[in-house]
Amino acid sequence: MAAPAVPVTVTVSYSNEKHTIQISSHEEDSEPTLQDMALLIEQVTGVPVPFQKLICKGKSLKEMEQPLSALGVKNGCKVMLIGKRNSPEEEVELKKLKDLEKSVEQIANKLEEVNKEFTGIQKGFLAKDLQAEALNHLDKRVKGTVEQFMKILEQIDSINLPENFSDCKLKKKGLVKKVQAFLAQCDTVEGSIGQEMDKLQSKNLALAE
Repeated sequence: MAAPAVPVTVTVSYSNEKHTIQISSHEEDSEPTLQDMALLIEQVTGVPVPFQKLICKGKSLKEMEQPLSALGVKNGCKVMLIGKRNSPEEEVELKKLKDLEKSVEQIANKLEEVNKEFTGIQKGFLAKDLQAEALNHLDKRVKGTVEQFMKILEQIDSINLPENFSDCKLKKKGLVKKVQAFLAQCDTVEGSIGQEMDKLQSKNLALAE
């Protein structure tokens, strides 16, 4: 068994502040990476990871997935941080976007459940006489999911950001793309459910004749 990775303690200096941080890895039995350190630095300094420039022993640290030891960062090292914090106003907007992102994930989980149940019906895991009702129910759920995604899009759209809130703008743009991708998935699922319902109807009509 691998020995548990030892946390690395470094001193981060940012403008006139000094922070001593202890970096542990998020993965069990693996060394802390630059990503682990950058996330922790974001927590203590408020400088978002994309805006951080980290320097250790005169060298700029860039490879996020590299273990700290591979980059020469060891216990007791001093790391210099250059970067700008978000303003408190931007942080407020960022929090709104992060909350919306959580809602998007929750709605996406509902879509995933519908998809699983639909695949089960397609594979014949449900008795034939129950399929029509089940498909109808799934169709309603997908339509409900679409409505929820549309509401989120409206909420994202209503967040007006000043020109200099670059971090928020990036987040907002990414979130819109994410929701649009999920809406496209909803369309696909809804279309497939519709086709399956048509097939069932044709079969039932053929049997009835």
